[in-house]
Amino acid sequence: MAVAMLCALLTAGCAATQAAPEQNSGPTPLTAADALGDFGSVDYCSLLNVPAVAPGAVAVPTFESCHAQAGPRTILVGPLAFDSDPNIKPYDYPGPVPDGVAVQQSMFNDRSACTRAITFADGNRLDLSVTDNGSDQGGRCDVADAAVGSALAAITAHKVGRLTFPDRSWGRVAPCVLLDTHDLDSAAGPGGRPATGLSGHSCIRGKVSLKLTVETAEPAGPSEKLGGRDARVRLAGAFCLVDATQPAPGLPGRRELAEISVVETAGTAGDATCALARTAATSILPRLPTP
Repeated sequence: MAVAMLCALLTAGCAATQAAPEQNSGPTPLTAADALGDFGSVDYCSLLNVPAVAPGAVAVPTFESCHAQAGPRTILVGPLAFDSDPNIKPYDYPGPVPDGVAVQQSMFNDRSACTRAITFADGNRLDLSVTDNGSDQGGRCDVADAAVGSALAAITAHKVGRLTFPDRSWGRVAPCVLLDTHDLDSAAGPGGRPATGLSGHSCIRGKVSLKLTVETAEPAGPSEKLGGRDARVRLAGAFCLVDATQPAPGLPGRRELAEISVVETAGTAGDATCALARTAATSILPRLPTP
């Protein structure tokens, strides 16, 4: 009897300590890092199914976007962003969306552009836009929604492509290194350290910023020598910009672009702002590799 009771107690004890069955944790919210991998080498044109979304378009990968041109219509996939944008609003996107991802619309410039944002679970977003000179906003937005669907399909199928940067390409350059110098103290303003953009191909230090990419349109304006390179200086609202290019290694017929800008925090940029931009360019451009 005592042995039987002992066995019953041991059996009950063993039953009480059995592991509980594993629970299904459900889907994992999709972050931008999980979706895209290394932000610095994403081939954004791999997210755009050109035959389906824009038949006949010519798609050009830059370091942080894909620029597709079909006649007067431009489709832009990218760049990545994290900053808050008050123009972005919810809307009823008609297609499937991965867990943790939201598709939103932007009301900015909505007379000539339809802009969408794919916002991932970590708050990073991928901007997509369709721009032309017509009045058919519905048509533009149909193409924008198709581009969103194309991007999400490539992401969920794990078909995000990678860019490779040949030797001497500006895609290999860490732009913040070029801004971390006392030569730029006057142009950048007092204090502040260089801060890189999400893609790793842009950097800002105070009032000075540097972006490295592949040009999609020839910079306008007369050329002048700055830092030993041909450069163009132009005003754009509160900014004075300096553009310089070189042949893009590995992309015949294309040119890489270094865009240096200085912002006038007090209002519209003018000659004084451009003087600072020229000073920044004279420091930065000689340190970029040549092909």
